[in-house]
Amino acid sequence: MHANTQPPVWDDDLVTLAVEVLRVLADRTRLQLAGLLLDEEKSVTELAGELDRPIPAVSQHLAKMRMARLVVTRRDGSSVLYRVENGHVRQLVVDTIGHVEHLLDDVPPHHRGVGVVS
Repeated sequence: MHANTQPPVWDDDLVTLAVEVLRVLADRTRLQLAGLLLDEEKSVTELAGELDRPIPAVSQHLAKMRMARLVVTRRDGSSVLYRVENGHVRQLVVDTIGHVEHLLDDVPPHHRGVGVVS
């Protein structure tokens, strides 16, 4: 047990920005996009194909994710490749899915070695 039992009190600006980041990620398509970008870079075309969604729609989602600094881009010739911004974003996505797996299953897939993201 920690000596200080008081919960943290965060600055209003910090909490407001954290809520905005979570709001952006709290969308089915954007969460799936983040998952697809955890371990590799992909283009809008690749992502749209994997999600079976129109390229313009995926591009709009990625733009929102970029504004929230959830993803970054890198130009490769004429292609723009996307990936998650950093390890914090990656961990947020992995922990969120892991938490939900625990809500749905006594022994979730990540404890059985199924669908494990390392």
